[in-house]
Amino acid sequence: MFSYEELKEMHYLHAAISETMRLYPPVPLDTRVCLNDDVLLDGTVIKKNWFMTYHTYAMGRMENLWGKDCTNFKPERWLENGVYGKESPFLFPVFHAGPRTCLGKDMAYIQMKSIVVCVRERFEIDAVDRDTCPEHLLSLTLRMKGGLPVRIRPSARNAT
Repeated sequence: MFSYEELKEMHYLHAAISETMRLYPPVPLDTRVCLNDDVLLDGTVIKKNWFMTYHTYAMGRMENLWGKDCTNFKPERWLENGVYGKESPFLFPVFHAGPRTCLGKDMAYIQMKSIVVCVRERFEIDAVDRDTCPEHLLSLTLRMKGGLPVRIRPSARNAT
């Protein structure tokens, strides 16, 4: 078992989870309704009661936001001198942004980290078709068609 403080200090794991959600956000698109007429930063006019959808899946792959290597899995993009550096929630809206930011964001990261370290301590996991890009199913949450086939075996550390 790891303590809360130990989990908080796992910066690379935090970066790897963020990078995973950047490329494969749990909720790939979201829609909001404008309560009043508004103007976006780029000058786009949004009228009262208009629906506005933002596509977190596409945003995570935009070269102008993430650089030329935007489609590569690169946890290091989140680290500065080995420490996790938060990205603007408006560029990385997986937990929403502004007054609607998810209150459980920090707890969600702690839970994800604790699950990863517990599973990794006990098992070795190999993706069956690791060189094949899975087909995605668009729904309320992003899913892989057929799931993620893996081979699981006890970790060498726990074989005895």
